[in-house]
Amino acid sequence: MMQHKPVLLKEVVQCFKEIKIQIFLDATVGAGGHAKEILQDHPEIKRYIAIDRDKTALEIAKKKLNRWKEKIMFFQENFLFLDRYLKDRCADGILFDLGVSSMQLEEGERGFSFKREGPLDMRMDRSKELTAEKVINDFSRKELEKIFRDYAEEPKWKKALNSILSIRKKKRIKTTLELADILKKICVKKRHLHPATRIFQGIRIYVNNELDSLKVALSKAIDHLCDKGKIAVISFHSLEDRIVKRIFKENKEMVNELIKPSYEEKRVNRRARSSKLRILKKEMV
Repeated sequence: MMQHKPVLLKEVVQCFKEIKIQIFLDATVGAGGHAKEILQDHPEIKRYIAIDRDKTALEIAKKKLNRWKEKIMFFQENFLFLDRYLKDRCADGILFDLGVSSMQLEEGERGFSFKREGPLDMRMDRSKELTAEKVINDFSRKELEKIFRDYAEEPKWKKALNSILSIRKKKRIKTTLELADILKKICVKKRHLHPATRIFQGIRIYVNNELDSLKVALSKAIDHLCDKGKIAVISFHSLEDRIVKRIFKENKEMVNELIKPSYEEKRVNRRARSSKLRILKKEMV
């Protein structure tokens, strides 16, 4: 299995450097890469709340973070419900690392990658019913139009949609490579960007209800942020970043900041190329 490289790791750690942290909420702990560095840097942490939808990722994180097991509470949950675990408490630091991890892309059976053979799944939480295969084969033209145009932002979404509708009349599209081969012949190829990238992202975002969950979760996170506390959000998709930027700007009494990855990080970690880190600090201005 590919080792997941946390994106913007130094920048995230630096972001929380000046804060004395009692409670930290990691809304997307994943394999625990950011968590390990934050826990090492902040021995004063009394409670680290680690949330992730992905059961496999949580199991990896538990092993990686075992030395801090007395401080950490793990929950397999959508960050939409982060308030359940804070209740009436506030957090000094909150982290969201959005999108799909290198590990999930590496595992063909998860269905996230257009480069690996696997079922069209794309569920972050595999206990849920909706899969990418159902979306591609059973959704109406109007439903797919919204996903391809609005979520994927694919310039050639009409051609992609028509091709898929035509092919699925003859047979179900069941695997990642089947779908990728269809899209490869139609969609726009840009430097460093596979032609299937946008459509795969759009379907994944829809299957996991990522945008609506983000809107609600960010608002809840702001409500549960302690005075002088910080929220850090790493996004990889323009739709995610627009949501974060808008919600942060709406909180005019707080200070927000944008950080992008260095040239060196983008060179050694391809996943970092489209990433952005937005930071919100609860501080009167």
